[in-house]
Amino acid sequence: MTTQTLSAPEIYQGQFGEFTITQSDRTGVIIYRAGLMVAALSFAIGSALVLLNNNPNVFTILTPLYACFSLALGVSLFTIHIYMASLHRTLQIFWAIGTITSVILAITSSEPLALAVYNQPITLFGVGFLFVALTGIYFKEAFCFNRLETKVLTPIVPILLLGHLVGILPTQVESVLLGIWATLFLVFALRKTVQAIPADIGDKSVFTYLKEQRLAKV
Repeated sequence: MTTQTLSAPEIYQGQFGEFTITQSDRTGVIIYRAGLMVAALSFAIGSALVLLNNNPNVFTILTPLYACFSLALGVSLFTIHIYMASLHRTLQIFWAIGTITSVILAITSSEPLALAVYNQPITLFGVGFLFVALTGIYFKEAFCFNRLETKVLTPIVPILLLGHLVGILPTQVESVLLGIWATLFLVFALRKTVQAIPADIGDKSVFTYLKEQRLAKV
């Protein structure tokens, strides 16, 4: 058996034909998962500071943590594999709207960003788009991999944010939901580190087929 045979890439059978997984594909998945981990850690640390610390000065620390969370989430959204290009682009646009709104609010508000959003729930009409994008990732992972934590996260995020927006959730309930969110987000990110890489790449023949369909329409 020759060295060339030994090093030949594995061939997978997809819905629309055969395909191989390249090193570039694997690197993209690693970056996607690294982004999720940084986002989850930033969110978990920030949530723990809010829930376990009564010092009002803690809110100033949340802004750089939120920045790390947002940037890491953006990296994941640009490297995630989603068959529907329109949905993928929509989630990226939502992330951009939420991030830009957050930057503007952080610059113009006299309060730390977290306090400004908490005290002015109407800001969620802008900032909240970032969390819509995050929920899109949870939904995709729940749909594709049947993960329990993402099945729970998918409804928790809108319930918490919309509940705060309309003022129907008691503070204690919001705290419990935030704690569950932060914990399960971290569990989700940790479980992704041990998942087989090809699973996150998906069926590349579907991507090729959809691309050919779009080009044919053009």
